[in-house]
Formats: sequence, C-alpha cells, structure tokens
Amino acid sequence: MKDDNHLDEIDRKLLRALQQDASLSHAALAELVGASPASCWRRIKALEASGVLREAVRLVDPEKVGRGVNVMCQLRMKSHAAGPRQEFEAFLRGRPEVMECHAMSGEWDYLMRVVVADVAGYEHFLMGVVLNHPNVATAASHFALNQVKYTTAMPV
Repeated sequence: MKDDNHLDEIDRKLLRALQQDASLSHAALAELVGASPASCWRRIKALEASGVLREAVRLVDPEKVGRGVNVMCQLRMKSHAAGPRQEFEAFLRGRPEVMECHAMSGEWDYLMRVVVADVAGYEHFLMGVVLNHPNVATAASHFALNQVKYTTAMPV
C-alpha cells in the first residue's frame, strides 16, 4: 500500500488535481502533472488499489437542498462496553442526518455533525431519535452560525 512516504511528486500532483476536480480526463490530468495519459491511468489505479484514493463523489450544497442547519452534537454514553458502542455506531451509520461521527477521548464519547432543515427538525432528531436510543446518556448541541472554512481536500 502506498503511504505518505511512498508518494512521489507526480502522485501528489494527481491527488491535488483530483481533489479539485475528480471529473478530469486522464489526458487533462496528464497535462497538469507532466506525465502521459497511460501513466496517469496506471497511477490512479494503483492509488485506488492501495486505498489512497477512495470513491469519487460530487458535493451537494446543503442550503440548496434544504439542509442549511449545521449542528455539532456531543454525546455521552451510558456504557463504554464494546457491545453497546457497536450497536450505537451501527445505528448512527444508518441516520442520513449524521454527516460525520467521531469517537472521542475526553469528557464526551462522540462528536457528530448533523445537518437538518431547521431547528424543529433538529429537535425531532435529538429528542425523538438520539436521546431515545437506549445507550445514550446525554447530549450537548452547538449550532453553527457561519461556515468559516470547509474543504474535503486532504493536504498532500
């Protein structure tokens, strides 16, 4: 598997270019990175096979699809045993409102980023769904006022 120490400059240029526009053709990529289209294709396939490159997606503007409320929610669990944690994590993976969830160290067990249409939608999600889960003890919510920075591009 390629890791950060085994990526050469052409790999890094490919990664930067694909993070900006995943729809670029191999010919366009070749021109950008200074390699042949066939070489770009082989490198991309190798980066995919090694797991460095994951799925290609299109990003959706949350405001334009009625999901303009962005909430950071901290959760504390009733139990830290493996079974309840795994059950809760599987539950969260099935919730479309949850854009990200991180198991955390420190005072809180999880940090979720939730997107909803409005405050009422978040209240329903929090009170009717999350806090009704048998493994959740408590939650703290923080509403984002403005998105200062957002990127999906990994520095390479």
